[in-house]
Amino acid sequence: MIKKKLVKKQRQNRPIPYWIRMRTDNTIRYNAKRRHWRRTKLGF
Repeated sequence: MIKKKLVKKQRQNRPIPYWIRMRTDNTIRYNAKRRHWRRTKLGF
């Protein structure tokens, strides 16, 4: 079960796709929920 959570967090931790930036006319520039493995821990 914990591996599934880790995989989900790994998927979430990526930059936003380029085409979304184009679609929103560059209003969303980066993924605000990006997590660095050393700075922020997951808490489980």
